[in-house]
Amino acid sequence: MTPSDAPQSRWSDLDRPPLNVPALRRGLLRPGSLWTALDVVESTGSTNTDLAARAADLTEGTVLVAEEQTAGRGRLERTWTAPARSGLFFSVYLAPGDVPAERWGWLPLLTGVAAATGLARAAGVDMALKWPNDLLVSVDGQERKTGGILAERAGDGVVIGIGLNVSLRADELPAPTAASLALAGAVSTDRETLLRGVLRSLEHWYGLWRDADGDAAASGVQEAYAAGCATLGKAVRAQLPGDRTLTGEAVAVDGDGRLVLSTGDGLREPVSAGDIVHLRGAAGGLT
Repeated sequence: MTPSDAPQSRWSDLDRPPLNVPALRRGLLRPGSLWTALDVVESTGSTNTDLAARAADLTEGTVLVAEEQTAGRGRLERTWTAPARSGLFFSVYLAPGDVPAERWGWLPLLTGVAAATGLARAAGVDMALKWPNDLLVSVDGQERKTGGILAERAGDGVVIGIGLNVSLRADELPAPTAASLALAGAVSTDRETLLRGVLRSLEHWYGLWRDADGDAAASGVQEAYAAGCATLGKAVRAQLPGDRTLTGEAVAVDGDGRLVLSTGDGLREPVSAGDIVHLRGAAGGLT
């Protein structure tokens, strides 16, 4: 697929203009920056799939953005679809070869911290993280999912994808638990501003983590994740591989990025993978 600068004559929704690729490149592809290449395509199945297929030939810091994804993927093989230019759908390629591979599991959580802090500044919306990889906003007093993160090993590095609902209207939401930045009262839904904000924040946090040799505590990533994690302090149900279910209070995110649950028998059990459901509590709602 050929990258496109999406001229204005192709607009189908004046509230959803195409991204200005030359402007994005001028703002992000600076000397010394992490970001080395940025392309935008009109439509593709999945930006993660596209970058992973080319991983052997990529330089670190490659960014691929799609105006529309037709087969976007989330965790547990869930799909992610949205109207064209209604959100940000992009993937980046990172190759932290000098960081021990056992610490790479922090990359999706680090990306969550970067996205949440970058969007809070750029969109003026309070963001929260649901372990391990969801971005939450508050709409009518309820926490709802507005974005997700998917990280996959590819070649000598990792492809990290972010899907974010920006201007989705209420009648366009895929589920009642979903939301968009617009519905959360964002002061800006300009996708170029938001994309620059997220990528600059990701460059900052990735640099701290890499400088600390991938140590999440020393880099401040672990503390920042815990501070922004809406899962901590909640009663949750973890649906684990092998059809196992664990219920308890989420009390910590440990040094390996695992969610630690305090169960009814007083034990603490770390969860490294699974689907987490926030159970109904004082704040109300299910997430």
